[in-house]
Formats: sequence, C-alpha cells, structure tokens
Amino acid sequence: MNNQTKLGLLVDVETTGLSPKTDEIVELALKLFSYNEETGEIVDIVDEESYLREPISLSAKRNYSNAFRIHGIPYESVAGKSFYDVKIKTFFNRTDTVFAHNASFDRSFLYYMYPEVNELRWYCTMKSIPWKSYGFPNSKLLTLLESHNITSYQSHRAMDDITYLMELLKKTNLYGDPYLREVLRSGHMRKYQPAEKNRSLQSAPSKM
Repeated sequence: MNNQTKLGLLVDVETTGLSPKTDEIVELALKLFSYNEETGEIVDIVDEESYLREPISLSAKRNYSNAFRIHGIPYESVAGKSFYDVKIKTFFNRTDTVFAHNASFDRSFLYYMYPEVNELRWYCTMKSIPWKSYGFPNSKLLTLLESHNITSYQSHRAMDDITYLMELLKKTNLYGDPYLREVLRSGHMRKYQPAEKNRSLQSAPSKM
C-alpha cells in the first residue's frame, strides 16, 4: 500500500439488549478494508469474518427472547459457541481506525470483552454526517440504505449490516465526496468512559 492507502475496520454487534453491563454480544462481524485517506475511496476488502457466541450471564440469557425479535438469531444458533478471540484481536491489531453505525453502542459492548479497542480511533457513520441536513428523514441505517437505492430490507444480522454500510460509504454527498471521506474529516470519537468511571469522577472530592 502507498502512503495514502490505509486500512479501516467496519464492525457491528448484535446483543441481548441495550446495556453493556447486563447484556452481552451474541454476534460480531468485522470487515477489514483498504481506502484512500485523501479521497475517501474504498479500494478493496482485505479480510472479513463473523462470529456467534452463547451468552453467559443469567441476565443476558433472560433477555434473549426479547432480543430475538430484533436480530432473529435462534438461540440454537449460538448455543455452545464462543468467539475466536485470537483471530478477532488480529483485526483490531491491523488497524487503528474503526467505523460503525451508532459506534458508541458497538464500542461500549466490545470494550468489556476487548478493552484494547478503546485505544483505537472510532468513527460514527451515524453521527458524523448531517443526514437530516442532507434531506434524509433520519439517520437510521435502513432509511439511508433505502434512500440510496442500496436495499429496502435490513436483516439486523451483523455481516449484512456492515456490508450494506460499506456500500453506503461509497456513495457521495452533496459536494461529490464519498461519505467515508466526510466521516474521516469529521474527526474520531473521544475514548469510551464506562459508567462506573464517570460516577467515580463525579463523586470525587474537588481539589479547588
């Protein structure tokens, strides 16, 4: 790769619920790709994998039936399965740039399994682009996919979502730039701070 070609990582998780403290990831998809840092053009897919795992905690297991209504992954599909941590970590080690739609959600869950992801530069494709200012009714992934004639159906399976997201990032904004370029220009997110850390900072005595 030349100096302008970089590696980025698209990620998506499916979970048993909304809380990274009481819920768990049951599906993870990763897509490593090369892109031109200057133009935002996506060059090629370098590697991709998806994994399923059975939740461990009682709270996550209890929530599974509700989550199933969204992601549609039967419990039998995750039963007895676990993530291939060694391979997953190689994805994180090959790039320092991660993209996700509503990235704060994906990162908060991944942090509890792989704390090293907090050292990477995360970009949110949902919040980094003023979708409503561009005339779209909202920033939901399916809305954007439909509006760009990519697909009218979202399975809520992790690999499908990032595959469609990649196609969206190839599209251009009102100024003719690929959306990926706009996301990069918007700047990366701040590091994730777990809720308990935020509470401890708020309750700490002032030095003033």
